[in-house]
Amino acid sequence: MAAALDFADKAYFSQRENGAFVGNDPARGPWSADHCHAGPVSGLIVRAAETEVGPEKMLTRLTVDLLRPLPLAGLRVAAETTRHTKTLATTRVTVHDLNDALCATASTMHLVRRDLGPVANVESTAPRIEDAVDGPFPIGEIRHELPGFAHYSDIRYPKGGRQGAGPKTVWMRTPQLLQGEAQSPIQALCPLADCGNGISWNAPTSEMGFMNTDLTVNIHREPVSDWLASDSVSHWQTSGIGMSQSVLYDTQGPVGTALQTLVLFPPG
Repeated sequence: MAAALDFADKAYFSQRENGAFVGNDPARGPWSADHCHAGPVSGLIVRAAETEVGPEKMLTRLTVDLLRPLPLAGLRVAAETTRHTKTLATTRVTVHDLNDALCATASTMHLVRRDLGPVANVESTAPRIEDAVDGPFPIGEIRHELPGFAHYSDIRYPKGGRQGAGPKTVWMRTPQLLQGEAQSPIQALCPLADCGNGISWNAPTSEMGFMNTDLTVNIHREPVSDWLASDSVSHWQTSGIGMSQSVLYDTQGPVGTALQTLVLFPPG
């Protein structure tokens, strides 16, 4: 895998005057030159839900069902409130392509922010960004020759950490979600959250494919750093069904978890 490109001024998406989101090079997924990686699209879903609910409540759960490929050529994202109380809010979000085909649906939960002062909590050992070392993107295979998601992701591994098959921890720093707009902390978390299966694969793609059909992210604290980490493991079964589970971190400690349901498919 080539070194990451300079993405200081390169966002995942640009927005047209008609509201459609057009994918830039960083949003391109590894399997098709014409379709998005689902992580940045999940960021668009979070953006729509956060705009719908407002800043007084924090998004604490995102569940995305991926129904068909997500074209770079253009996506429309719409959110509607399904419940809103003093304590919580929920939304339903849809993603359509420019031909109005439904590509993804999502639901979100948002909880009101309060200031409780100090509370009892567990001590959790977190990876240290200070000890991390540069490394390759976790998946080496790309089925096209155009720049994409992997090229625009800075990657680090814990010093001495695993870089082959199996469970592993990866630090990632990614571009802005939308050209000309500051992203929220949870929007910024989405690209990494959708990488659990690509981080923790149990065999290379030449031996077994592993596509996720959904993504569920639970967040208990908004991240505060540009570098974010995922400690991921995948479970593959002879039924052709699998699961990836990840604990997500910023530089201060854990912020949430991510789950993906996987479809396994042998090559050929």
